[in-house]
Amino acid sequence: MNRITPYCRWRLGTGFVCGGFEAHLRQRTVAFFASLRSVVTVFLLLASIHLLAAEVPKVAELDGQPVGANVERMLLALDIFGHPLVGEARDGIVEAARKRDVNALQELLDPHVLFVVSINPELRVKVARGPAAATLHQSGFTPVLVKVLNDAKVSQPLNIESPQAGPVYAGAAEGIIQRQQQTELNRNENKRNDPGRFLEVEMFASPPMTERLSGLGLEYAVALIYSGEAGQREATIGFNVGQGMQDLGFRGETPVLFEVTPAIPVKLSIRDFDGQPTIARLTFHDSQGRVYPPQAKRLAPDLFFQPHIYRGDGDTVLLPPGRFTLSYTRGPEYLEAEKDIVVPSQAPARIDLQLERWIDPMKHGFVSGDHHIHGAGCSHYQIPTEGVTPEDMFRQVKGEALNVGCVLTWGPCFDYQRRFFSPVAATISEPLTVLKYDLEISGFGSAALGHVCLLDLKNQTYPGSDGTKLRGWPTWTVPVLRWTKEQGGVTGYPHSDLYVDPPAYAKRYVARHDKNADGFLDRGEAEAGLLPGAFDEIDGDGDQKLNAGELSQWAEREANKLLNLVLPALQGSGAMEIFVSTAEGVCDFISAMNTGRVGEWNTWYHLMNCGFPLKVSGETDFPCMSSRRVGQGRV
Repeated sequence: MNRITPYCRWRLGTGFVCGGFEAHLRQRTVAFFASLRSVVTVFLLLASIHLLAAEVPKVAELDGQPVGANVERMLLALDIFGHPLVGEARDGIVEAARKRDVNALQELLDPHVLFVVSINPELRVKVARGPAAATLHQSGFTPVLVKVLNDAKVSQPLNIESPQAGPVYAGAAEGIIQRQQQTELNRNENKRNDPGRFLEVEMFASPPMTERLSGLGLEYAVALIYSGEAGQREATIGFNVGQGMQDLGFRGETPVLFEVTPAIPVKLSIRDFDGQPTIARLTFHDSQGRVYPPQAKRLAPDLFFQPHIYRGDGDTVLLPPGRFTLSYTRGPEYLEAEKDIVVPSQAPARIDLQLERWIDPMKHGFVSGDHHIHGAGCSHYQIPTEGVTPEDMFRQVKGEALNVGCVLTWGPCFDYQRRFFSPVAATISEPLTVLKYDLEISGFGSAALGHVCLLDLKNQTYPGSDGTKLRGWPTWTVPVLRWTKEQGGVTGYPHSDLYVDPPAYAKRYVARHDKNADGFLDRGEAEAGLLPGAFDEIDGDGDQKLNAGELSQWAEREANKLLNLVLPALQGSGAMEIFVSTAEGVCDFISAMNTGRVGEWNTWYHLMNCGFPLKVSGETDFPCMSSRRVGQGRV
């Protein structure tokens, strides 16, 4: 036997190694750690299997009939969204539901569950990640399965939430959103300009699913998750059955790394009635009536308060694979057409559209214009930018077949928007689509006695204002109208309905003419003013006296007629000073089409009846008075 003489030395990264035993020790060490690695691998594998089982706990001893019915409805919901469970998996689930086998249903369905929601008897909600793949499709709502373990037996709505969800804009006026009946678009506005809001999340609560949990100890729900971005994206997903019901210690939410496959760029060919390329108004709906792209995720050129978008020939729209209904048209002179389209799972994809008119005003010598459009304020967001650009507004104007669009800077975002002003039409203009930036005196300056539109300005800086909205502006409208006329501009009053409130009118009339203060008007007192009708007709009870009730009832009837003599209070926001400025010769038009028709036209008729050849002009006041489309009111 050969002796091995030991010696020891220090080796970097190894420590003391005894010479002679070095090779032998190295081999034994490698073998030991290899065996240890195998043991650890097996241990981790067993642990992962255990954890997987723990992630989707089972519910035993439950009546299988309601669970089976719930599962059958859930399968139908997945079919609706074009994400069906197919093949042997579906066959097994259907058979288990038929047999009312709760255990088999869970064994078959749980591998497809993305979230497990547990509600304890104290109504605390916690959520765990399920074993299903977290795969989404950009620009589409992907249905995912949620297993609900309802120990509390509650029958409340189950809500899904995420800090990565919500609108990407902020700043729309609450009153305008209420007028549009789209108040949901103002919830959770992105006031901090957070760039991480790429998700939309909602529970699918329409048939065949239900708005509320059933109260059963086990049921499966469907959540819908939308991503506006592609690639790997991490998001935090939470659930609750009412605010404050999330479990403590962040167990009411869980982080998920989503794999988001890119949307399909669908190329558009859009031809006008004469075969020329153009811009059209497009509205995409899925089978559930959802609008694409989702409005809460829109930034310019797409506007969140419009269900439609505008695209030109050669442009693209990002859509997920699936079936959609497309409505397309331009302005009111066009027919609206509808088309069923199928977006394939892979590019290329293309849609060809041919527009048709029912009338062509230019053949009869007319061009279309809207002199009152805004690029900021009201519905327009102030975050991430203070309104939108001329390029965005041009798309709207051409998409609605307007020949002239006047975009007016006003109070909100005044400093930002006035940079787009030019003494001539915007350079983006085309021969048949002209865009011009000018001013509406509203929200600043001389608006106390009515808003005014100042058009075709060569200079937008009022003398003494230093280019601001804070200094130098007079408190009435005649001086700014005269300033506009001196530079060859055009002037008029917008949203010109001088509204009549009959009870207030009657109270005001009696107070003004009741000389003996008895609360009634005799014939002499009443006829000293401008009665809206004959005294004997207004005197409903025939007592030869008029009271406020009789005047109010008569005013209610007469104020809806053309012409009428029911004098408005002149306390609106529109044409209050028009009776002065028209007589001064500095007012060119009165606006109509976006407020009450009778009030607008009644004012116009009375002014013409006094001998003033005042013009009337259709306007939209987009998006304040009329938010869906520019040019809904047009001239």
